[in-house]
Amino acid sequence: MDVQAYLSRIGFAGPAEEPSLEVLRSVHKCHQLSVPFENLTVHSGGLVQLDLPLLYDKIVNQRRGGFCFENNGLFSWLLCKLGFRVTLLSGQVKNLITGRYGPPQDHLVVMVSLNGRRWLCDVGFGAAGFTVPLSLDVTGPQELGHRVYRIRENVGMSYLEWQQEENRGQDGDWMEIYKFTLKPRCLEDFAEMCQYHQSSPSSIFFCKSLCTLLKPGGRLTYIGHKLISTTFPSEGTGAELETTTKELKDEEIPGILAELFGVVLKSPLVPKDEAITPPPVMY
Repeated sequence: MDVQAYLSRIGFAGPAEEPSLEVLRSVHKCHQLSVPFENLTVHSGGLVQLDLPLLYDKIVNQRRGGFCFENNGLFSWLLCKLGFRVTLLSGQVKNLITGRYGPPQDHLVVMVSLNGRRWLCDVGFGAAGFTVPLSLDVTGPQELGHRVYRIRENVGMSYLEWQQEENRGQDGDWMEIYKFTLKPRCLEDFAEMCQYHQSSPSSIFFCKSLCTLLKPGGRLTYIGHKLISTTFPSEGTGAELETTTKELKDEEIPGILAELFGVVLKSPLVPKDEAITPPPVMY
């Protein structure tokens, strides 16, 4: 890895000689603002392989993005190179259709241990992700802009939950995002689920071509034949998110991806936005 090339790719310009919470928070947010969460390889005739040199070439040299196994897998390598103590964790995402959780190794997340404290890092969860690391040592709400997160534990399992601006508060409506254990994993543990998400009609990544990127004050999302622009409300206003949707023609999509997301594909994209089949096995 060329660490400086990676830091330049994500727009990080500060000093990073020593691992610190300030550096961790900064590179986490820079990654979110620079590297898309996308699955376009799946829909342009390619195959995602969990090999770190390949992920580095794709995300840094080709200036692409990826889904959780790619973004968090490569990000964990960067953190190791910067001197952080890193542990890969296995998560299970809650299915919005069935209300059940996905199988083990459904999601890859990263834990960083720093000065006696533990931090949850995740630069590979798209629109529901958090901009800076969350503390694993805090049980109460953690406010990040227009959202509030909390991590609760139950019988050896940790649960990540969130609230939107309009119902925030300890007694508000909490929505479960995913659950995870603190058992250390390695990147190879996720190979089977990486293949599953590229081939299963029960996976959003197989059923929909998508690309989303955090922007200052909002988010841009491409999915199928739509471009969705989201503007976040100002903190403390209680306002709701503002969302606009634009329908796209096939010939417009490559230009949109290049101009707004910085993504240039080597092979033609086949746009896709199909219904997701509920998985037969529930967890």
